Amino acid sequence: MITFTRLKYLSFAHSAIYLSLLTVWLTGGPEGLKTVLGWGHGIGWIAMSLLCIAAVRLRVIPLWLAVMVAVIGGVGPFAGSIGFVVCERRNAPADGQLEHGMV
Repeated sequence: MITFTRLKYLSFAHSAIYLSLLTVWLTGGPEGLKTVLGWGHGIGWIAMSLLCIAAVRLRVIPLWLAVMVAVIGGVGPFAGSIGFVVCERRNAPADGQLEHGMV
């Protein structure tokens, strides 16, 4: 089942993989690790894009958030993670409880 919360956590996991990839690349880490993290980022981006397209159709997330994940997320998945935080904060009721429907 696709929920806002699950997509948010997947987006943060994808951002963590990408941050690890950048760190290993910048520090000249082992090629094997770069390869694994690179594949993780690529497959993660494809999976997140497909899930976000489905989530828009199911009215779980708004279109602008799916665009942040699918279009901008291929280059920098941090944009999608930030988008989830912004969307969550914009639509949070005054008492701090977030419903898991369309936001």
